[in-house]
Amino acid sequence: MALFSLSPKAIEAHPGFNRWLIPPAALAIHLCIGQAYAFSVFRIPMTRILGITESTNEDWARTQVFWAFTLGIVFLGLSAAVMGRWVERVGPRVSGLVAAVCWSSGFLIGALAISIHNIWLFYLGYGVIGGCGLGIGYITPVSTLIKWFPDHRGLATGLAIMGFGGGAMIASPLSEILMKLFSSPESTGVAQSFLVMGLVYLVVMTCGAFGFRLPQTHPVPETVAEPNADELQKAKADPTFLDPSEAIKTKVFYLLWIILFLNVTAGIGILDVASPMIQEMFPGKVNAATAAGFVGLLSLFNLAGRFAWSTASDRLGRRFTYGIFLSFGPLLYLLLPVAGKMGSVPLFVVCLAIIMSMYGGCFAAIPAYLSDVFGTRYVSAIHGRLLTAWSCAGIAGPALINFLYQWALKGPHALASPAQAYDSAIWFIGTVLFLGFLANLWVKTLVQPLVVVAPTKAHSKITFAPAKITFAPAKITFAPAKAPWVWLALAWAAVGVPLIWGVTMTIQKTIPLFLTG
Repeated sequence: MALFSLSPKAIEAHPGFNRWLIPPAALAIHLCIGQAYAFSVFRIPMTRILGITESTNEDWARTQVFWAFTLGIVFLGLSAAVMGRWVERVGPRVSGLVAAVCWSSGFLIGALAISIHNIWLFYLGYGVIGGCGLGIGYITPVSTLIKWFPDHRGLATGLAIMGFGGGAMIASPLSEILMKLFSSPESTGVAQSFLVMGLVYLVVMTCGAFGFRLPQTHPVPETVAEPNADELQKAKADPTFLDPSEAIKTKVFYLLWIILFLNVTAGIGILDVASPMIQEMFPGKVNAATAAGFVGLLSLFNLAGRFAWSTASDRLGRRFTYGIFLSFGPLLYLLLPVAGKMGSVPLFVVCLAIIMSMYGGCFAAIPAYLSDVFGTRYVSAIHGRLLTAWSCAGIAGPALINFLYQWALKGPHALASPAQAYDSAIWFIGTVLFLGFLANLWVKTLVQPLVVVAPTKAHSKITFAPAKITFAPAKITFAPAKAPWVWLALAWAAVGVPLIWGVTMTIQKTIPLFLTG
């Protein structure tokens, strides 16, 4: 009976179920796994596990610590690509529970690894097992929300993706509070913080998983259907779409892969070192507490950018929007070292906040860009293949930043102070990112033969039959006599209150950044 209650059939919603109870469950998952973007808060404390107040020769080096974050992003992309069909088959409750166990286990194993000071165990826990929880947790709510909101798929998936982008706003100040609470002359408090966060995430994500329901008759979008032999043959001659096997043979697919790879490499590399970077570039002006707020601010703009840029791309066009990312973005990167030399914390923060909004917008707009290029029929499958760029960028971004940082400090032209050690890395990223702008220009010439030019024909290809996509009012709203609106209010409060708290803490902690010269 317990196992049956986890099956897709068992979690079909009863008549009168309010579909707006599903987004809070999705947010519960994504607000937890969004902690990955706040990992930099632990970067410096984790290099002082033994020395407590300062690093010793026996402590982990920063080049060792960053690999945990990198592995987490790598396994996020790999697990999302590999486990996508499994998630569809077992349903959101099972996959949500698996994501909760993997993600929380990553923290619990990480706490043990920190306690015994074993970096390889930490890689296994937070990087590999936790990374699998990231990937499974990332795709579970998106798939479920599409089923419930076929009429507002952008809004529904945006709610979930927003949670992933905004999770660091909660995790960053929470991590700082926990480390202060557990710190002592014998401990930095990192291990205890990991333990508490792992248990909290287990509870919250489990509640989110049990909050999922499936519509009794939910639509199965053609975009996720496995193409048969006849469809594949038609696809080769149909100008309105390409099937995945044909799409990945085109040059435009690899141009888009490069564009996503470069954009994410730059953004994720900065996110990995955000907290120590601002402290070292502005010594005496930014402390650890303010830096934690800075990480939360980046998460806020990451969150906002996912809505703002994806919405703007509907009017501006995807190609033009990415042109902004890949032209204006490099200029902002090149301004960061200038802000450091000027000692202007506000300029540095504003530039990096806009960069992070573009980073979030890059993720939000890429599925629509793929739809423009390859049609909508198989966009989900093509998107899954394109996300391998995220995994590769998860390695390249942090590795590049940390290598150039160490080279600047210990290379043949070593700098006397770490304040300028990030300059070469930032300049390099800004310059290389401009290559994506050139790739984006090339996409313009390659995509035209694949664009749907006959709206009526395209509509017949991608539109669901009304019986498949329309929910009867009784299935998406509570009947007045049954309306337990208190549950709806409590569900949204459960995710809304922590999110508002994270935003409030972020604003409070980042105000000093704008008051600093």
